[in-house]
Amino acid sequence: MPEMKFCPQCAQPLAQKELGGQMRLACVSEACGYVYWNNPTPVVAAIVDHDEKVLLVRNKGWPEKWFGLVSGFLEKDETPEAAILREVKEEVGLDGEIVRLVGIYSFFEMNQLILAYHVRARGEVRVGEELAAVKHIHPDELRPWPRGTGPAVRDWLEARKKAAQ
Repeated sequence: MPEMKFCPQCAQPLAQKELGGQMRLACVSEACGYVYWNNPTPVVAAIVDHDEKVLLVRNKGWPEKWFGLVSGFLEKDETPEAAILREVKEEVGLDGEIVRLVGIYSFFEMNQLILAYHVRARGEVRVGEELAAVKHIHPDELRPWPRGTGPAVRDWLEARKKAAQ
């Protein structure tokens, strides 16, 4: 839970209160009714298919060997499909088209709900300001990681393998 101590609506103290079978931070003022629900944040992620390889990215501040999928948050009044194409353009400078939704994944450690897409991209890669590096990897060499967007990579690789049979 966040370190919130006061209601963002009326400035009264927040206290633990059981709601919906869970303990939640809620305003002590009955007239206010504010509850911090701590709902998951929607995130989009792209398995970027570029030049017949998967484009992986390393965000600034990540360890040198860590690479992942292009990802980002939905913005107000934006569809997940528009969000992922925007993120691909912003982070790696590529124009993309959605091939398909790979799946929807809970990432409990970050309190996120990941909507993962297979995106076919074209153009010349330009590393965006949020990134430290990019790399292309052949799908046969790609190995999913255990958390975050890794399950989407696993499912995409399995679907790709089945389609090839």
